[in-house]
Amino acid sequence: MTFASSSVLHADLASFVSFGEALTDMLCVGPGQWRSRSGGSPWNVAIAMSRLGQLSAFAGGISKDAFGQEIWQASVDASLDLRFIQQFARSPLLSFMHEQEPPSYVYVGDDSADLHFRPHALPAGWRHALRWAHFGSISLTREPLAARLVALAESLKDEGVRISYDPNYRLSMDSRYDRTLERMCRIADVIKVSDEDLRGLFRSRDHHLGLGQLAAWNPKAVVMLTLGARGAKLFHPKADLSAAPPATDTLVDAIGVGDAATAGLLYSLMQAPDADPEEHLRWAMAAGAAACDGQGVHGLDTRRVTSLMDRVQVARAELA
Repeated sequence: MTFASSSVLHADLASFVSFGEALTDMLCVGPGQWRSRSGGSPWNVAIAMSRLGQLSAFAGGISKDAFGQEIWQASVDASLDLRFIQQFARSPLLSFMHEQEPPSYVYVGDDSADLHFRPHALPAGWRHALRWAHFGSISLTREPLAARLVALAESLKDEGVRISYDPNYRLSMDSRYDRTLERMCRIADVIKVSDEDLRGLFRSRDHHLGLGQLAAWNPKAVVMLTLGARGAKLFHPKADLSAAPPATDTLVDAIGVGDAATAGLLYSLMQAPDADPEEHLRWAMAAGAAACDGQGVHGLDTRRVTSLMDRVQVARAELA
């Protein structure tokens, strides 16, 4: 395992840490033609938070080969706290997207680097600096990593750390995932799901069924439900809200938009936890829209996001 302490970019430890997988997406761009791109939902969220100005880290294992080095360099470029990334002489985790509409993935990563991540090897004092921890995606289906991460999330919750969770549904999240889903939802302060996530996770055509179960498991959680081009809903203890995405000049690429929206919401909650829920949803929608320009989460900045916030139309209905 390798740690590059000489590349540390911050004197202070990260206050936001996203745990899970960083991987290489292989995108089918034509018959027999593939394009690689560094990705992974938890890594994307960490990148987006850093771009928005939060002291942020991705905590996970990556390979030492060319794929891992590309992820490492992109993490350097995004000013992530590199002390949380662990490199291993193992194979990379790869995701092959052979269909884009609807997205269809095949994951390749037997005994790959992500599975060897060790929370106990994180930098000394990291728990004391941590304010918010994010979890989700396929890392919570991949043993033995999944068990380590769920146990870590529960222990951090006991210590008063705020927890966010985005299951980011994939086909591997079948009935074997049900217990993990419930455990993570019960401890999460924020849950981000899409309507497609809910239909897959709860094996139902009606996403409202899953939404009701989330509320039953954790009525105090803030839940953001994303609805693709139709916008999003925010279920907050103070209000139920809905919003349409702001109009932008171009829609170049939708990959990573959900992760950017998650980061926008979390950034707003960290910076102004007592702000009106409408403000939090505006941040989420504007960040998602800003990530549609082809640069994804890597092109985010607060000036671009705040310039879009006034275009977000929010409907508010106070809870009884």
